[in-house]
Amino acid sequence: MATTQTKVARASSIALRALSYFFLRWALIPWVPAAVLTLFAIYVPSFIAGYLNEPKYNVIEEVDVVVTEAIVPPEEPVRSNGAKKRKGATDPAVSAINGINPEDEVVAEKITITDRITSEKRPLNPLKTLLSGAPNPRSLALSLATFGINLALVSSIADRLFREHSYTAHDLSFVRPGFVSENEAKILIREPDQSKMPVTVEVRLKEPEAPFENSRWQSAGGVRWTNNETDYTSVVSVPLRRHSKPKTYLWRTSNNHTGEFIAPPGVGHALSAVDPPFTFLSTSCIVNRLPYSPFDHPLAIPGLRHLAKLLPSLDAQFMLFLGDFIYSDVPKFWGKTVEDYRQKYRQVYASPDWAAVGQNLSWIHVLDDHEIYNDWDSNTTGIYEAAVNPWYLYNAAANPPPAKKAGTSSLRKSATYYEFTQGPASFFLLDTRTHRDKNSEPATKEDKTMLGPEQLEDFLAWLKKPEPKGVNWKIVASSVPFTKNWQVNTRDTWGGFLSERQKILEAMWDAGLRGTGVVILSGDRHEFAATKFPPPEDGRWPPTVAVHEFSTSPLSQFYSPIPSYRQTDKDDVKIKYINGGNSKFGAITLLNLEEGDQGSLKYRLFIDGKEAWNTMIVSPPPVGEEGGVGGFWKKLRGTA
Repeated sequence: MATTQTKVARASSIALRALSYFFLRWALIPWVPAAVLTLFAIYVPSFIAGYLNEPKYNVIEEVDVVVTEAIVPPEEPVRSNGAKKRKGATDPAVSAINGINPEDEVVAEKITITDRITSEKRPLNPLKTLLSGAPNPRSLALSLATFGINLALVSSIADRLFREHSYTAHDLSFVRPGFVSENEAKILIREPDQSKMPVTVEVRLKEPEAPFENSRWQSAGGVRWTNNETDYTSVVSVPLRRHSKPKTYLWRTSNNHTGEFIAPPGVGHALSAVDPPFTFLSTSCIVNRLPYSPFDHPLAIPGLRHLAKLLPSLDAQFMLFLGDFIYSDVPKFWGKTVEDYRQKYRQVYASPDWAAVGQNLSWIHVLDDHEIYNDWDSNTTGIYEAAVNPWYLYNAAANPPPAKKAGTSSLRKSATYYEFTQGPASFFLLDTRTHRDKNSEPATKEDKTMLGPEQLEDFLAWLKKPEPKGVNWKIVASSVPFTKNWQVNTRDTWGGFLSERQKILEAMWDAGLRGTGVVILSGDRHEFAATKFPPPEDGRWPPTVAVHEFSTSPLSQFYSPIPSYRQTDKDDVKIKYINGGNSKFGAITLLNLEEGDQGSLKYRLFIDGKEAWNTMIVSPPPVGEEGGVGGFWKKLRGTA
């Protein structure tokens, strides 16, 4: 029988190992390190006491019992003549002669008990020792080995928690392309070393077509100085020539950074089969060093390696990143100051895996909760300003222009939501965090809003706006899923804002009547789901105007091993659901069909570096005959 100390050591060891595995391989839950360290503090003294007090031998007590029987006659009674019966008479004849009744005889049992105590060595059980973490009094080597396993796990937890935080990356120097339009490219530069100032930028076409295109490097501007107010970042606007098809540019800076980006074709240009297709990427959620490996750099991001291997074959225009670029609260919320948040961004850009994808691909960003705090629904109060400052400096400063005010051509300059048109699509990047009401309010509350009145007005105006010829898609970027099919924490998604969602859906179906397909791209859930939102069967919309959503994440994070997506009605129709994979992103390719009035959208899902699923949808045809709804919108778009 094990001692109490050994039992405590075994229980605390099993719990420690289970939590450590979960933390290092699955999810960086903030409370787990504290729990593991507490368990280890219990484990160490109980392990030592168990090893010292646990007996090395098993005590075996052997008891031999021998039972013998004997007939014992009763004492002789007094006869009539005064004589006594004899004891021990057993023969009935003798007993009869002697006047003894045989029934008076007694059978007695004689029990002999021999108690022998011995000892033997306890079984070694090396596998049980190594798996349980309990001490083995017979083997110091096995005890030290199993103790070492737990010590290694605790050290790994500490390494994952604290080593990353020691990388402040104050001296980080990097350059990345941001939003690239047909006539401009935004280049974000961080350079803290003032001895390298000014930093100049040069660009040239990668494959110029003679005799009209120049192959020489051309000066495109630069930065005279940087300072701590912007954490030594600045954005350079690089002017570009317009092209009828995508063109790849090389860029270089005077502080020794190089890369490339793809300039898009003109708005509405229909790409032929011989031209590179209009492709962009979409995903969300980055955390470093998960799954954990002690051999990785503290700032390693495994998902970026998958993306880097596939990037040359995708010819992507840009990455539409849908939030959670940093995790301010994972694995630990280190602080609420601007500097605490800035350090998180520097760590991502300082990752050894960043340059391969960050210097050769335009990144466009959407805000989500972990840039601030998990499930953020407190608007601009509290830590919001400290969190959004570095998000703007490092990500949004190189984003597309803010959205236009509803009913005007002027930009809503203070907005954190964006709008642009490229090639065959128009894009609207929502801010689902800054203006939302409390998640705890009823989902069906009529005036509950995720977007706030101004953003909702601007968004609905964008959905209503007719698009020029060749623009057959409206792409909506939402950091959280639009479907209500996610059964876990639904209130943080559009499933918690059903009245506002319905208004938006109706506006999307109206856009379909005008021949523009609407597709929603979302992230956040660390799973993949494709969902269709058909119009009501008895409504005024035909089935062709159905809206589609592709929700894809994470780029590098944990995934849920337990499915959490389930269709519950006919409003949100499941097309495809995949929960597995630590790294997921989608590649969206748009092509205009030969007739010009419709376009195709092909969605390819990549999981852990391999294509796992794909589908294709076609934008709806304008509804109505010439002179009706369809003819009217054709004239507005210049296709009639």
